[in-house]
Formats: sequence, structure tokens, C-alpha cells
Amino acid sequence: MTFNDDAQLGGTTARRRGRGTMVAGGVGGVGVLGLVIVLINVFTGGQLGGLLGLDGSGGDPQAGETVVQDCETGADANARDDCRLVFGQKSIDAYWEQRVDGYRPAQLIIVDQQTSTQCGTASNATGPFYCPPEETIYVDPTFFALLGSQFDATVGPLAQLYVLAHEYGHHLQQLTGVFDRYPSNGSGPASNGVRTELQADCYAGAWVAGAADQKDANGVPYLKPPTAEQIRDALAAAATVGDDHIQQETTGRIDPERWTHGSSEQRQRWFTTGMNDGPAACDAAFRVSGGDL
Repeated sequence: MTFNDDAQLGGTTARRRGRGTMVAGGVGGVGVLGLVIVLINVFTGGQLGGLLGLDGSGGDPQAGETVVQDCETGADANARDDCRLVFGQKSIDAYWEQRVDGYRPAQLIIVDQQTSTQCGTASNATGPFYCPPEETIYVDPTFFALLGSQFDATVGPLAQLYVLAHEYGHHLQQLTGVFDRYPSNGSGPASNGVRTELQADCYAGAWVAGAADQKDANGVPYLKPPTAEQIRDALAAAATVGDDHIQQETTGRIDPERWTHGSSEQRQRWFTTGMNDGPAACDAAFRVSGGDL
């Protein structure tokens, strides 16, 4: 999605944390194996840092934490991934504050290199995730370039915001008690894990449909309506992280009994359901039978 160049951020709770400073443009630090794990992990809120040799021992989580700077206008958001996430946070919070009683914003941490969390290490190797006990979303913006350079994946502006909005979907589940009502019950095509991920995809789609209605303090919409090409980009991202696609790419066979996120078709369909029918439709992810997911 494209931000209006003259939209004003007007303050943000987003913070930057990690070791070292942001490196503009280049990426590094994880190979193809790591990226396969990322594709399995992304959009989930789970942690696979142990598989990458990341034990979460990054020291004091607050060390080096600073306010995100130089993200003032929509033009900044169009030019830089980190500013796009910060502006995305502003729009997503505004959307859900209007729709969820007692809503409280999630904390957004822009990660530089890596930082420790209560849910493990956050870095571009673990991918974006939501940490429920902290009510915090961690994103290293170099993750998007890493996928593009090593997996030839298209991760355009709307796909990036889709990732962020999906993680905010997990925040809604934390706030509304979904995690408590539907705890993990193993894997499989009708598991609570799959339903949780599909509902978060649906919430992301609902925000995308209403994103252009959220305005800054001057009444300027943060975002322009998404184009058909941008929506296709987001749907392609959803397909990339479908369980069936990942299994086919990594093992050559599809085993639905090991699914924890949903198929490519399901992830695209629930995102579209949110776009077309709004957030109320997303509750159906826990009501329909497994065959109708």
C-alpha cells in the first residue's frame, strides 16, 4: 500500500532496539536453511530460535532502546521499510481502537540485528513475531530484503504491512482471550493452531479494507486505497507461507496432519474474507468444521 506523502505521524510509541545500528540496503547473517525456517515461523508468534542457534541470551532487553527517528511523513514511510512499519502501526491501532472495546496498542520494536525478548531472540533470522506476555511485536526490517534477495520472493509494501497486520491479529487474540479459550492442541488441518493463524490472516484483511479510512491529526488519510496489484502481492505472500507450499518446497510431500498454519489456499481465502466481510467474519475460524476451514 502507498502512504499519502503529506500524512503526518504525529508521535509514536514504536521503539528501536538491538545491537549495532541499522544498515541501509544490505542484509546478511542467515543462509538458505535459516530462511526455510523463517518461512515456517513467519506469521505465527511462535519461536524457532533454537533451531538457528539463537538462545535468547541477548542481554538486557532494554539496553540501547531508543525512539524511532526520522519517520515524520508518509513520504518517509514510502521510502523506508522501518518508517513503513511505524506508520502502519499508527493506522492499525487507529482501526482497532474504533472496533474493540478496551483496546490497548501493542508495543512495536524495530530490531537492529538482534535483541532478547521473553519469547526468545528477535532478529531477521527468526522473522517478525508477536510475544504475548510482553504484548509486543518485533520486526527486523532487513527480513523483507532478505527474503527478496535469497528466495526471490516479492515482499512489496502491502505484503510488508500484511505481515505487521497479521501480528496485530495475534495481539487482538491476546486481548480478547482467544489464546486462553483455544490453547494449542497439536497439529493438523483443523487444529487450534491453524484456526488461530487463519483468524489472524482474516483480521489483517479486515484492516487492509479499512486502512484508507484512518487519518492523521490533520484529517489526511495515512494510506491510499490498495491497488489490485498490491492485493495480489499480499495474497502471494500468504500463499508462500502456506503449510502445503512450505512442505512441498522443503520435503517434496504434503502432510496435512503436520499443519500448524493452514494451506496456501486457506490463508489467501481468510485474508480475502476479512477484506470483504470485515472483522466480525473472522470469528468463524473457530466455529466452522475442519472441512470448511
